[in-house]
Amino acid sequence: MAANEPDDSIRSFPGLAEPIRAELYSTERLEQFAEQLGTEHRLAQGFRKGKPLLPRLTENGRVLLESYRAVADAIREERTISPAAEWLVDNFHIVEEHLREIREDLPPRYYRELPKLDAGPLEGYPRVYALTWQFIAHTDSRFEPETLRRFVAAYQRSQPLTMGELWAVAITLRLVLIENLRRLADRIVRRRLAREEADALADSLLGIRAEPGESWESRLRALERKPLPAPFAVHLLQRLRESDPEKSPGLAWLVKRIEAQGLTPDEIVRLEHHEQVATHVSVRNVITSMRLVSTVDWAEFFESVSLVEQELRKGTRVAEMDFATRDRYRHAIEDLSRRSGLSEIEIARRAVARAHRFRESAAVGQEERRSDPGYSLISRGRSEFEKEVGYRVPFTQWIRRAYFAAATSGYIGTILVTTVAMIAVPVALAADAGAAGWELALLALLAAIPVSDFAIAVVNRDVTELVGPRRLPKLELEQGIPSTLCTLVAVPALLTSESEVRELAERLEVHYLANTEDQVKFALLADWVDAPEETMPEDDVLFAGARDAVDTLNGRHGLLADGTRRFLF
Repeated sequence: MAANEPDDSIRSFPGLAEPIRAELYSTERLEQFAEQLGTEHRLAQGFRKGKPLLPRLTENGRVLLESYRAVADAIREERTISPAAEWLVDNFHIVEEHLREIREDLPPRYYRELPKLDAGPLEGYPRVYALTWQFIAHTDSRFEPETLRRFVAAYQRSQPLTMGELWAVAITLRLVLIENLRRLADRIVRRRLAREEADALADSLLGIRAEPGESWESRLRALERKPLPAPFAVHLLQRLRESDPEKSPGLAWLVKRIEAQGLTPDEIVRLEHHEQVATHVSVRNVITSMRLVSTVDWAEFFESVSLVEQELRKGTRVAEMDFATRDRYRHAIEDLSRRSGLSEIEIARRAVARAHRFRESAAVGQEERRSDPGYSLISRGRSEFEKEVGYRVPFTQWIRRAYFAAATSGYIGTILVTTVAMIAVPVALAADAGAAGWELALLALLAAIPVSDFAIAVVNRDVTELVGPRRLPKLELEQGIPSTLCTLVAVPALLTSESEVRELAERLEVHYLANTEDQVKFALLADWVDAPEETMPEDDVLFAGARDAVDTLNGRHGLLADGTRRFLF
């Protein structure tokens, strides 16, 4: 099947519930298909809200719950159910978990920012949704992380995906699996209902249980108006064949009807059996894939397929940073790309090129700091880099930057303005009531102290919420601390008593037990408390106690590999 010819599973969305199933591809064929798909996808220009997926998800959840209840009722009534129905009932808790996670991980704002397709069967839906749809269709819902990684990487050889889309791979994968399971569950329930209708007709034809006032001839005539569903025809055929042909007046009629639909009885039985097996395999694959999706490290998957990440690592130490730092760099790139008109890859490429220029021209002591892309993305080089890429600063962000640039004066000014505004209210009310000038001044003076305290509390709270915590960029150091980064961990303290000395030594040991590498030393940085004289009688005792405690730690944990002391005082 060519990539530009949508299979039946796509053409039917969101109408007829045909399973999302197409020709099975090998991994190599999937890569070729993904690369071709990338050349054919066309994106809608500018901002486009697109067609919503959450209403469809809600409907899918409702249909799946109804299907689950229908199968559960059949089990309670001790009716025979198919293996596919057993998979659905036994694993429905997994389905509910995925429905909940999709709603949590796909907020409306995030969905709006995903690039949408401008044409094709899934026009108006996110590009990444169409991509995972094709992956599920051509693997029969069998998810393997490495296969998906190669599929996404192959697609990006023709058309790069944004970082937001790469993060959405897991979400859209869940969406498509839920969509496919809904369609399969629909077929399971419809097949069971068809079998029940066939049983009722067979009972009537065989005289086991006839409906009062209705002959079997009239029931057969009613069925002449529409094609016979395969599950109904096959089950009825099996029931009638099991009985005496002379007592089964409907068998000849049924064979004639099947042949009128272009099939022989044996062919329709074979086709129905094949469809039941295919449904069982697909349901099993969907449930198994749902389990696996929940165990995959999607952060690692993201970085393995992100073209932006590949650009950031070219000739830099970004790969040595921890994940939180790398993620902060990537968020900065997203923001710069969104408001500059440049692609995310181009922003990353320019940040790396700027870091390389700094490395070649930087003075001693500045090379390490400026030769990292983070200097241009999240540090002091950000403002110059924004000018280079043509970044358009939003008004709210401009106000925020201006406020923080004012620093102390802005903080104090905010407190003063807040205080004056709060005092002005009672003063104005008093003035309207006819208070004299000296009374207004006295009121303002008396209110100044409590009101200013309240204003400080309000401003502090607002500033804290506005600024928020910021993670300091740091190295991951997966292989441990290298000799070039030998570190001293100093614990500052005041020597007040012997029990305090013992507690400080224990704290120093706790720090060591959390960092047992040879490139880390630990020091007790101590001083005396304020005293009326230069030396006090207990100073020597406390000093000796601290020295002995540190010596004990060195004796307990040994010297470093180079023979130097691990604990210092």
